[in-house]
Amino acid sequence: MAAISFFGDLLQSISDRGRDLVGLGRGDLAARATAPELVRLCEDLISRRGEASGVALARAILDRYASFGPDERHAFLRTIALEFGADDDAVAAAIEAYRAAPSRARLGALHEAAEPRSQELIRRLNLARGGTLSLVRMREDLFGLRRALRDGDAGAAPGLVDAADSLDADFEHLFASWFNRGFLVLRHIDWTTPAHILEKIIRYEAVHEIADWDELRARIEPPDRRCFAFFHPALADEPLIFVEVALTEAVAPAIAPILSRTRKPLAPQTATTAIFYSISNCQKGLAGVTFGNFLIKQVVEDLAREIPTLKTFVTLSPVPGFSAWLARERRADSPQGLLPEDVETLRALDEPGWHADKARAEAVRKALIPAAAAYFLRARNARGRPLDPVARFHLGNGARLDRINFLGDTSKKGLAQSHGLMVNYLYDLGAIEKNHETYANLGTVAASPAVTRELRAKLPPPRAVVLAEA
Repeated sequence: MAAISFFGDLLQSISDRGRDLVGLGRGDLAARATAPELVRLCEDLISRRGEASGVALARAILDRYASFGPDERHAFLRTIALEFGADDDAVAAAIEAYRAAPSRARLGALHEAAEPRSQELIRRLNLARGGTLSLVRMREDLFGLRRALRDGDAGAAPGLVDAADSLDADFEHLFASWFNRGFLVLRHIDWTTPAHILEKIIRYEAVHEIADWDELRARIEPPDRRCFAFFHPALADEPLIFVEVALTEAVAPAIAPILSRTRKPLAPQTATTAIFYSISNCQKGLAGVTFGNFLIKQVVEDLAREIPTLKTFVTLSPVPGFSAWLARERRADSPQGLLPEDVETLRALDEPGWHADKARAEAVRKALIPAAAAYFLRARNARGRPLDPVARFHLGNGARLDRINFLGDTSKKGLAQSHGLMVNYLYDLGAIEKNHETYANLGTVAASPAVTRELRAKLPPPRAVVLAEA
């Protein structure tokens, strides 16, 4: 951390000297900021060669951008998307030169000519102290612009949708390199972790809300609980992704006992099972950059070394897309995973408190679990992958769909998104690579016999469903 601080101070010193070189004073730029002025500064930035002046100008641009409101930020991003692409004439000349005399050097020249200027702009903005985090936040604003364009923004210029998508691809391409696994640092989060980081764990928890500091303490302080997070040197106090783990004596089918504040903690050396019950991505601007598979695999390795009695590594996962899918199938002429009598039985799901009535809940279970099996094993999106985003994540990591748990989460959120269903994905260390390969190459879902037995025979064939993926 001391090295990071020293490097940051050095960048600040360079930036201060650079301000003098380019005639910039502290604070005055942000006060006069407009989107067209900012674009002109960006043109200046990518044309400069001086390191000190570049650092100063990058910081000034990011400071100006931070002072903008949403409309000004979108206006700036629109212009960058449209005007900071590749030079068409340079690309055409490079293509002709390569065709005339193919060589690695001319291929390299073509690659350089084809690179959008926006990539070089992003690289140079990253020179500023705190530039990486500023750029992550800028990409979040770009997501908002792209949503507005998809919703039919009447002010969109021709080609802006494609240009905005291309700009986002530039961010994702560079972030994938900057946030390479080799740069990530795994840290154990416990009650001695600095408070400003713990506060972010509370804020970023996306699966099971943490209500207050007492609840956070109950999740990370007991000896049978663990929390691990990935950090990056450029975002030293900003977790990228974190996972919460419960050490138990058996695979849990429900979340309430794990989150209970009154439970009796287990001595870690008696635990046989590690349950990953919450995985939260913290930085929306890093969407598309893979962290979770590295995180789970490293945590599994670390826990196995620390606690040799652990033999089972499993998740207790939500099923966020199930209720929406089931609602569509219940309305369909030929529903997947449902017999006509199931459709009638599942009308109970529309009644508040259905899960508290034992007889009604049992009738729903008999129809719901086979439907869930069809959802995981047969329903596919347009890309031929499972509809559920959590399923795609764990199956892509090489996990096995091990068990579907009825009423595993009876919270308001759990009932709304999955009618209370939760799923155990098993990380079998001896089968992870095989499962990953068959899923990646063939789209095959690794599933236990307990799950496959629930799939009803003689049902309509699966249909591809076009859904926006997270």
